[in-house]
Amino acid sequence: MNRVPMLAAGHAAVDLYQGAVPALVPFLVAERGYGYVAVSGVVLAATLSSSVVQPLFGVLTDRWRMPWLIPVSMVAAGAGVAAGGAAGSYALTWLAVALSGLGVAAYHPESARLARIASAGSHVRMSWFSLGGTLGFASAPVLVTPLLAGWGLGASPLLAVPAVAGALVTLPAVRALTGGGGARAAAAGARRGRDDWRSFARLTLVIVFRSVVYVGLSTFVALFMGGGTAGAVALFVLFAGGAAGTVLGGRLAARWGRVRTVRLAYAAAIPAVAGVVLAPGPAAYVFVAASSIALYVPFSLHVTLGQDFLPSRVGTAGGVTLGLAVSVGGLTSPLVGAVAEASSLRAALACLVAFPVLAWLVARTLKEPART
Repeated sequence: MNRVPMLAAGHAAVDLYQGAVPALVPFLVAERGYGYVAVSGVVLAATLSSSVVQPLFGVLTDRWRMPWLIPVSMVAAGAGVAAGGAAGSYALTWLAVALSGLGVAAYHPESARLARIASAGSHVRMSWFSLGGTLGFASAPVLVTPLLAGWGLGASPLLAVPAVAGALVTLPAVRALTGGGGARAAAAGARRGRDDWRSFARLTLVIVFRSVVYVGLSTFVALFMGGGTAGAVALFVLFAGGAAGTVLGGRLAARWGRVRTVRLAYAAAIPAVAGVVLAPGPAAYVFVAASSIALYVPFSLHVTLGQDFLPSRVGTAGGVTLGLAVSVGGLTSPLVGAVAEASSLRAALACLVAFPVLAWLVARTLKEPART
């Protein structure tokens, strides 16, 4: 039985909470009066705890199988966002959102390992697993914005419900893939070979550059488009465009190869991100969608490339590529906020154009790894 859809549903549930953090930003500004730097710090809380700790969870899952981490981490991610919105102080909000990021960090390495087993090496199947996370991002503003617009930040505890539901849906797949035949499949699927740390380091740098521009857009595009309904639409377009890009990436990689697809995607991202800043009025939505598609085409390919560069450490590879890809950019979001406060939000977003350029340049040094 194909377990990828069940794992994808769980991935959607946990990544909803990464999308929920930027969706909270306009409400933190409106109800609590936080400035750009303050809300950037909230985003930093989630992304710092996720990006710094995630490789550690990857190392741990390379040594020990910890499938119980998947449901536990999902509940932690949901509880953190739920408590963060309802917290009465900035410090408590920061700590609660950091807990959510820790849950995200614990989830990705083990889930990436199980997704690799379930997908049996298929780029297309792996893209469906990644699509789950993308759809979770996309659903965040659709869920968070109407809920908080109607009842305010005090309704945030209701945001824990998807985490519990996702954990319940995922549990049967986790049990099937880690017990009995699943354990034998895991042993059979464990690949040995020479780890190419140099290529993996270059790939990680590409992911970091991609993450800076994407997290910068997801944090500030709602405010840039005017907040309210216009801002929620911009976030939805940004996140939903990633769904198309994720599926497209797997299909293009099957035809052209992963590295070539990655290079073309980042080349296309350069004018797309520039268009978000320069296009007038509603035309900016077209470039928001184009940016999202271009930045998400390489998303699932980062994961499989990383696992093939480190064939004996797929947990570590998954922890860095799948988690870092959507988290480490938050480390620079306070700098983007500082530029916005010192000049303008348009100027701050214009700075992001440099990062797909850097990602494209580094991607040109990558070579397709051998798959044994």
